[in-house]
Amino acid sequence: MTASTRAPIRAAATAGPAWSAILIALLAVSCAAGVAIGAADLSIGTVVESIAGRLGIGPGTDLLTTHIVVDLRMPRVLAAAAIGAGLALCGAVLQSLTGNPLADPYLLGMSGGASLGAVLVLTTGASAVGALGFGAVSSAAFLGALGSLLLVFVIATSRSGALMPGRLVLAGIAVGQLAAALTSALVLFGDRDAAHRVLSWTLGSVAGVRWSGLVGILIVVAVTMTIVLAYSRVLDSFAFGERAAASLGTNVERTRWVLYAVASLCTAALVAQAGIIGFVGLVVPHAARMLVGPLHARLLPVVALMGALLLVWADIAARTVMPGRELPISIVTAIVGVPVFVWLLRRRGVRA
Repeated sequence: MTASTRAPIRAAATAGPAWSAILIALLAVSCAAGVAIGAADLSIGTVVESIAGRLGIGPGTDLLTTHIVVDLRMPRVLAAAAIGAGLALCGAVLQSLTGNPLADPYLLGMSGGASLGAVLVLTTGASAVGALGFGAVSSAAFLGALGSLLLVFVIATSRSGALMPGRLVLAGIAVGQLAAALTSALVLFGDRDAAHRVLSWTLGSVAGVRWSGLVGILIVVAVTMTIVLAYSRVLDSFAFGERAAASLGTNVERTRWVLYAVASLCTAALVAQAGIIGFVGLVVPHAARMLVGPLHARLLPVVALMGALLLVWADIAARTVMPGRELPISIVTAIVGVPVFVWLLRRRGVRA
């Protein structure tokens, strides 16, 4: 290996840690900005005083400010970061497993299943029971996502027990369309306010996340990150195709089952908490590959950090762009995601 070929390899090896450090610093600043910015703008000093007061290590601020900072904004901002990281990770894993650059966390029909479960609760009025209602919607969405996932797996599994990526994608589309049709029927025959409640949920929001829900989100994303990082070398082998991966010693079927299950359960849990948030899992992995290359040991941490950063700022925009009103977060991610995705496609086309 000559010096001219070693230089790009060394540069690629250092790109991942360098970008990770930069993104961690940006994410910390962004989270602080997310807590400070809102209908009642606060200074960073006030935010720090409120947190210190709640922890009992400082004089603190008044009760209302402390409540806004600690009980409302902090769990919301941290949830946005964790959900963005989780969706981006799941998108990267599914793109690698299927070899489909258009794969995203909702590839297997889970968004339709989650919507159907949530709509069943919203249209029957069970969600009117305060905090219990929110729990009912989340639980129903999670069960709906799992139900659609199991149906997709049943359809896509061959008689030998193998998961076929092409059939899996088609089964996900079919099940998602069926769930969407049933959801539309429920909305059509529901009460007058059903459509508004359903639309609000399906467009996604982290406004309702509190500390109790945040703990579950953090655990799910941390477990997902740990598992997919452990499979990073295996995911690299899928870039050369299924046969090449098997020739390198990869147990293709077991890897598929494990990673599909992990990505799907993570997506189901995140959708249950925040609704359907699009474009994060589709766009972020492509952008991250442009920065650090395709090797997953470097790629996955950068993907998670970029997803977290994107959703934190999308949430800030959602609650500040229109004074007195809050936009659904999926509207913001789509407005940002579509131009970025088109730019990535054009840039890839130029390179090709």
